[in-house]
Amino acid sequence: MKFLIVFVALFAVALAAPAEIVKQESDVEPEGFHYVSETSDGTYQTADGKLKDVGTEHEAIVVHGSYSWVDEKTGEKFTVTYVADENGFQPEGAHLPKPQQ
Repeated sequence: MKFLIVFVALFAVALAAPAEIVKQESDVEPEGFHYVSETSDGTYQTADGKLKDVGTEHEAIVVHGSYSWVDEKTGEKFTVTYVADENGFQPEGAHLPKPQQ
């Protein structure tokens, strides 16, 4: 019985096709970076980071980016855009709750 369970589990893993990278770019410079990645399952991510206040005690990196994925069960696409800076990670997306003001 244990052999059958292990065999079925391994068979299921073999049938699940892993996502392949269809696009990948990265550019890293001393004061910033750019990154893009896309996989065959519809997952996409991009980020651009820049140093601000270079050479001061307030030097910080600011990242603007987004990521998206397709829900395997419903086929619905979800996207999150964000800013990450000295104020923390600030995501936005149609599926995310909105902060009350």
